[in-house]
Amino acid sequence: MTAYEPTPPPGASPAAYDAVVLAGGGARRLGGVDKPAVRVGGRALLDRVLGACADARQTVVVAAPRPTARPVRWAREDPPGGGPLAALDAGLRHTTADVVVVLSADLPFLHGETVRTLRAVLGGDPDTAGALLTDADGRDQPLVAAYRAPALRRELAALAGEHGALTGLPLRRLTGALDLTRVPDPVASFDCDTWDDIATARARIREHGHVLDEWISAAKDELGIDLDVDIKVLLDLARDAAHGVARPAAPLTTFLVGYAAGRAQGGPEAVAEASRKAAA
Repeated sequence: MTAYEPTPPPGASPAAYDAVVLAGGGARRLGGVDKPAVRVGGRALLDRVLGACADARQTVVVAAPRPTARPVRWAREDPPGGGPLAALDAGLRHTTADVVVVLSADLPFLHGETVRTLRAVLGGDPDTAGALLTDADGRDQPLVAAYRAPALRRELAALAGEHGALTGLPLRRLTGALDLTRVPDPVASFDCDTWDDIATARARIREHGHVLDEWISAAKDELGIDLDVDIKVLLDLARDAAHGVARPAAPLTTFLVGYAAGRAQGGPEAVAEASRKAAA
């Protein structure tokens, strides 16, 4: 394998891709809890990962269906719980793109730029079968990677033929047979296997001041809103209402602003205009 710095080539335009998200593990070190549904920074882990691959042509989640922030296609390995290779094979059967991004559902710091970098690295080297992240200790993270789909299908078929089935086989049996490029990224590769990992992720988001952004994103997902507004204007309005009128005036005033903008069937401009009138 070769090493690569996590910076996409200048002007690179990664090819269209499909995404396969593995979300059906047993989470034994979390006491069997539904790990993809665990919330970090106000959003379920699965929804955070789905947000990072939102521009995928097709997104397949290998797990039992559950509510998600955006539509996906569901798949299941047979038998359920058959391990990562069986799950990957089940998800891959629903994809058609030549490039497939494979992700686990427990990556709290994964962002779209990282996915784009992996795809750009893959596209920049025709001899590599995939580009995957490495973590802070230099370990490969094959479930944060972009692969050439034909190479995956070829090796999965070879393993199934050799062993009779993919159930229970470790991921290294697949990645060891592929020529892969490493992309170091200790943050985006951080996954949540234990409750200590969950606590670390939550603390990091708080320390870096992302809690408000994460909460707004989560609230918009839950409410089905795709609207970017000037948050500073709304916060200033709420502050002035609280100080100039009474503390309860802050949430009530911002609610009225949102209601007025909705009645006007407007976007950010309507929110700004309503905010201006309320402030005046």
